Amino acid sequence: MSDTEFRLQDDLRIHEAVEQARQLFEEVRSTRKIPLLELRQSVIPVIREAAGSHDLLTLLASLQPIDDYTYRHNIAVGIIAHLIGTWLGMEQKELLQLTTAALLHDVGKMMIPQDVLNKPGKLTMEEFEIMKQHTLLGYEILEGTVGITHRQALVALQHHERMDGSGYPFGLTGDKIELFSRIVSVADMFHAMMSHRVYRTPSPFYKVLFQLEKDTFGLLDPAITRQLIEKMMNALIGRSVLLTDGNEGTILLIHSHAYTRPLIRVGDSYKDLSKDHSLQIRQIF
Repeated sequence: MSDTEFRLQDDLRIHEAVEQARQLFEEVRSTRKIPLLELRQSVIPVIREAAGSHDLLTLLASLQPIDDYTYRHNIAVGIIAHLIGTWLGMEQKELLQLTTAALLHDVGKMMIPQDVLNKPGKLTMEEFEIMKQHTLLGYEILEGTVGITHRQALVALQHHERMDGSGYPFGLTGDKIELFSRIVSVADMFHAMMSHRVYRTPSPFYKVLFQLEKDTFGLLDPAITRQLIEKMMNALIGRSVLLTDGNEGTILLIHSHAYTRPLIRVGDSYKDLSKDHSLQIRQIF
């Protein structure tokens, strides 16, 4: 099967999962109850299958929002968190719990007024305070759901907490934030930065990874973030790039000490971005 056929297959599977999630999450809006059995039967299997995709970059392209961001974001965070959990060596039972929690991390947004949730612009301070309530609302819904563990419910509550205490709702720090929540925080931020939103254009893929690298110490768990960056950058080996000096080259090697600054072949010469900080990647082809 060609890359194009794999991409179309991934697109179709993910689109179907998004539509199923849309219907099930709308049910939450009216009932305040999670249709957990339906999610486990119809959406979770698609997430797990997509996470096993043959090509990481093709999968990421399929996760780009082409419709309602809210629902596709939930699917994307589920897939990315599943990947991270796999890379961290989680056993299948724990991985399934993580994936389910990641899918439901934003369920509290179903309780946020639509004019705030879908506002095409920056929120006011008052609106942002309302939006922040989705963490508490989501936690309450999940805590009342049979089949959801306390650990999973904490993901809805804590996914906006940051390692340095600058997050919300409680300003938790470090290991006081549950591991599942730290994983989902990385997946959530990663997909949000690479996504088109009504109030913001997406950042180029390499800039997202560069920003994540900067956030490794402070906002995000460093071990989890490094794992994601390493896997994503290794997926770029062999890809053509345009450098800031106008030269085109090919990524040959990813350095363990500087994941986002690889060794690049340009014609008959080599440029090591880990040593030459005057150069950066401008575009990936």
